[in-house]
Amino acid sequence: MQTPSAAPPGGTWTLGDLTVTRVGYGAMQLAGPGVMGPPADRDGALAVLREAAALGITHIDTAGAYGPRVTNRLIREALHPYPASLHVVTKVGAVRDPQGGWPPARRPGDLRRAVRENLDDLGLDALDVVNLRLGDARGPLPGSLAEPFEALAALRQQGLIRHLGVSNATAGQVAEARSIAPVVCVQNMYNLAHRQDDDLIDDLAGRGIAYVPFFPLGGFTPLQSTALSAVAARLAATPMAVALAWLLRRSPNILLIPGTSTVAHLRENVAGAGLALSEEDMAELDGIGR
Repeated sequence: MQTPSAAPPGGTWTLGDLTVTRVGYGAMQLAGPGVMGPPADRDGALAVLREAAALGITHIDTAGAYGPRVTNRLIREALHPYPASLHVVTKVGAVRDPQGGWPPARRPGDLRRAVRENLDDLGLDALDVVNLRLGDARGPLPGSLAEPFEALAALRQQGLIRHLGVSNATAGQVAEARSIAPVVCVQNMYNLAHRQDDDLIDDLAGRGIAYVPFFPLGGFTPLQSTALSAVAARLAATPMAVALAWLLRRSPNILLIPGTSTVAHLRENVAGAGLALSEEDMAELDGIGR
């Protein structure tokens, strides 16, 4: 595999005993339309994954439900055998239905099957990090995660999983998960316009737990989007670059997993995350979501 030419911006973070670059790559967009079926450009998808590794990215985010089972197999084809520095983070707790929905699958048997499928598709003996996906497509939902998280904790004890995290979770569910087994990351929707997890991010940072936001440009109102575009125009940057750079500055425990299906866009995302923001820029951007 090609030696990385330079490390991505933002430095690194540790997930348990695994060191990853704070700028990672989310593989969701490598599947077909609606995250269903194979990609239209299979060679292009493989090229994106190989370029991510060549750029020095050591954090790949995926899920067996993407495709389903499409992105994991692409990751294996593109990158296996994996370098010791490369770590794949996956999610369990949801499957796909024929209509493209994401029904929950969080019974212990569902989770054991999902872990086995992830292991087979990725070509691994143990998964680096497994996130338990909670809630639904609208966001987190209250309720105990004890049964499914205890099932994953048992698989961790068996050596099939190295580290655990939660996704689409409330602060209460994060606390409950931590009472059951160590948690190395939380993956929730968060961006400039959606700051509902500000307190959670700060609490996790103090505990050495990563926070991984998804949809860095999701859910903006027209007014918020206009404000972001104005800052981006002043900096001669794209709105995505500004949003990613702001997230890296927001807290040292934030890890980025922007997704794309093209090599050119991947390079833009990595470069954009390194955009230098002044204190004045940060103050103006902070006002978007407050």
